[in-house]
Amino acid sequence: MATTSDSSVSFEQTDTRSDEMNSTIEQWIDDLVAGVDDAQASEEFQEWLDVQSRFHDYSYRNTLLIKRQCPEATRVTGYRTWQEEFDRHVTEGESAIWIWAPIITKQCPECENSPSYHEDSDCDYDETSPEEWSEGLVGFKPAPVFDVSQTEGEPLPDLDTEATGDAGDLVGRLTGAADELGVTVRIIPEAEWTHGEAKGICEQLSLVGMQPRVEVRDRENDADLARTLIHEYAHALLHFDVDDDTERSKREVEAEAVAYVVGRYCGLDTSGSAFYLAAWESDDPEIVRDRLDRISSTAEELIDVAEDGA
Repeated sequence: MATTSDSSVSFEQTDTRSDEMNSTIEQWIDDLVAGVDDAQASEEFQEWLDVQSRFHDYSYRNTLLIKRQCPEATRVTGYRTWQEEFDRHVTEGESAIWIWAPIITKQCPECENSPSYHEDSDCDYDETSPEEWSEGLVGFKPAPVFDVSQTEGEPLPDLDTEATGDAGDLVGRLTGAADELGVTVRIIPEAEWTHGEAKGICEQLSLVGMQPRVEVRDRENDADLARTLIHEYAHALLHFDVDDDTERSKREVEAEAVAYVVGRYCGLDTSGSAFYLAAWESDDPEIVRDRLDRISSTAEELIDVAEDGA
C-alpha cells in the first residue's frame, strides 16, 4: 500500500486556495482508492477475510439479543466452534450469551410441522411417509454463544489500521475546536471505556440541544487518537441526522476518507485507512469517489478548524 507520511502541503495563497484544496483532495482520494485495491489483494487482508467468513451472520433479532447481554461483543460463535474452528477456548466462569437457533428437520409438506408435531396435529397429510419429507425450518430454540472477549487461545488475525507519525499538538487543536463545530467531545481513559473494541463513538446528546457527542478511547498513539477524533467529527458533521442502517457501511467510508485526508494534510501516515475501508466496503472502493463532494467539503472544514487552533 502507498504510504502518506511524505505529505506536507499548505494552502496559503487565498486566491487559489479553494482550487488547490479541491485538486489535492481529489488526488488523495485517488490514492486512497488505489490503497484499498492493494489492501484487498494483500495476503494479510485475505487471511483476515477468511476468518471473518467463518463467523455466522446473525439475524437482526439475534443481534439485538447479543448486544443486550454483551454490549461490547464483536465476534460471536458457539463453544465448540471456538475450539474446532479457531483453536480458542471459553474462559472458565464466563456466562453464555443466549440467542435463538433455528430448528431444521423433516417437515410435513402441508402443515409444515416436524413429524412429532404433525402426529399431534389435525393435519391429514399421508401421501408420503415422514422419511421422504424435505427438511425445513420448524421453529427456534435457545442456544448459547460466546464473544471473542470471553475466550483465550490462538489470536485472530487483525488489520493494522492505526495512523502513525508526529501528531504534535493536533489532538489539543481538535478537541479545542469542538465548540466551533457544535460538538461535545471527551477523551475517555482506557480503563473507563465501555464501548468494546470501538476506538470512538458519535451519538446524540439530547440534554444539550440535540448536540452530537463524540467520545474516543485514549491511547498512547496520538496520531491514531487524532485520526479517530477526525473520523468521529466527520460522523457528527455528516451523519448526525441520518437514521438508516442500510447506509452504515457508506457512512463509515465517508468518515474514514475524511480522516485519511485531514490526517494526511497534517503530515500523518494514514495509509491504514485503506485496510479500514477494505473491511467495511470490500466490494466497491469506488464508493469513496462517488461521495467525493461530501468528503471534500467536510475535510476542508476540519482542516480550517485545525489550522485556526495552531
